[in-house]
Amino acid sequence: MKKSLHIFCFLVLSNLAIHAQKTPTVKDTIIIPEGWTSVGKINLLVNQSAFSNWQPGGDNNLAANLSVNYDFNYDKGPWSWDNKILASYGLNINEDDGRRKTDDRLELNSVVGRAMKKKYWNFSFYMNFKTQFTDGYDYNDDFMGDNELYPTSGFFKPAYWSFGPGFLWKKSNNLNVNIAPLSSRFTFITDEIFTINDDDENNVFYESSNDVETFGVPPGKNLLYEFGLNIRAYYKLDIMKNISMENTLSLYSDYLHKPLNTDIDYTLNVVMKINDVFSTNFTFQTVYDDDAFEGFQIREVFGLGINVNF
Repeated sequence: MKKSLHIFCFLVLSNLAIHAQKTPTVKDTIIIPEGWTSVGKINLLVNQSAFSNWQPGGDNNLAANLSVNYDFNYDKGPWSWDNKILASYGLNINEDDGRRKTDDRLELNSVVGRAMKKKYWNFSFYMNFKTQFTDGYDYNDDFMGDNELYPTSGFFKPAYWSFGPGFLWKKSNNLNVNIAPLSSRFTFITDEIFTINDDDENNVFYESSNDVETFGVPPGKNLLYEFGLNIRAYYKLDIMKNISMENTLSLYSDYLHKPLNTDIDYTLNVVMKINDVFSTNFTFQTVYDDDAFEGFQIREVFGLGINVNF
């Protein structure tokens, strides 16, 4: 069985690599209208380990992470319109723990700008939407019960939608900052989810969003409205040949509730290109939002990737 797993993983990686080399890109088959540019990448990270009579011990493990990063932008005359789609999903299959989700993200970003007389500055209007694809769970070792009866997140559980007018400083597609001082943000929870209460280590239990505030949404409600300042910065650079670093920083301050308590979302993505198909990828993301968790949330992904450009 373990040998078959090795062969299966090898065949999947080989076929994806061959497909990536031979398949024409979207640009080869579609005529893009004047003013529009598009670039996208699909990346698959795979990690696998298997043991047989291995005395030091170890758990058989298979992990995979699939991500999509797609930009389609318009730039003609005084007008610009930048759009980005980010999506990722990861699974880990462990001999003891079974299948668990390791990554889940769906995000849409859009900024319309009209040039001002001052160089690099634009009037702007931005929109951002964030959620995830499937239910997530908190596998707390102290909880005695079936964790999968208590989803802690899911599709539109929560979802964030923000938008507003502002000012865009854009030197290039690789360096820009959008400042929106009059930004509306909605947080949606469309169905019941749970948070774990471990204040008393002798009595760990889940609390329903129908009974307690969850992601800032009042108990039993489906919506939270916020009004404040949103700043979003993007910077991509080549550190050296075949190594690029992408930085995205988002800051939000709610004028209506704790204006000095700023939400932070920072993502670092480093790509070390091996050739046109293979690369080593490192992603680091940290989020501070005390409506969701009182502290910094951290996500890290590292591995050998197969890239398909389109």
